[in-house]
Amino acid sequence: MRAALCQISSTTDPKANLELVRDGVRRAAAGGARVVLFPEATQCRFGVSLKPIAEPLDGPWATAVREIATDHGVVVVAGMFTPTADGRVTNTLLVTSADTHLGYDKIHLFDAFGFQESSTVAPGSKPVTVEVDGTTLGIATCYDIRFPELFRALADQGASAVLLGASWGSGPGKVEQWELLVRARALDCTSWVLACGQADPGDLGTTAPTGVGHSMAVGPLGTVVGGLGGEPDLLLVDIDAETVEDARRTLPVLANRRL
Repeated sequence: MRAALCQISSTTDPKANLELVRDGVRRAAAGGARVVLFPEATQCRFGVSLKPIAEPLDGPWATAVREIATDHGVVVVAGMFTPTADGRVTNTLLVTSADTHLGYDKIHLFDAFGFQESSTVAPGSKPVTVEVDGTTLGIATCYDIRFPELFRALADQGASAVLLGASWGSGPGKVEQWELLVRARALDCTSWVLACGQADPGDLGTTAPTGVGHSMAVGPLGTVVGGLGGEPDLLLVDIDAETVEDARRTLPVLANRRL
């Protein structure tokens, strides 16, 4: 299965960001991609009030993304925000195509490095997988990458690849942490990890996590198959499910767990 990682730099305008999705899907489909992964906060970047932006999964923004996916015969995964009853929003990764339309609500909220995501975002509670052409894909978001138990849970549910959208916070050592964590999670669950982050937008005058780029695709034994720099770009990668089976025979960490 060929997947595309569309590393973009979202604006604060959901309509403009929809055009970034449209262009990215067009280019990814032209390259033979079946799954097209965009970053967390594709609908709207962090650093502004998210409540006025939030829409349900049957709202106009998610519906438009589904139409784009359907037109190109692909599955699109893209970050958006959905409303909640308590006045906050959920940080949702939309998974949509002609046959699929669902969301994963980010479980682990970024209450770290001086940022308090939980003040405006309500946590999800349920791991999510989706099957595409016979391959089970797990879904995760940004700060989730620091929690190996989620990735092992997704592997237990049959995932041979995890698609992670992110808007990584910048700072000393943060790119190095990102690269280390993506590779480590692939090894923890002996699965592919495709991690697509927001491109580095430069100084936007906000302390919110707005991206550092460096999207990457990592195989089930921690090998980096492809990666990007800080600028907006597109990465195509072929996911080979047989390599997962081979890795789990060679390194049976899932079977050998004791705790």
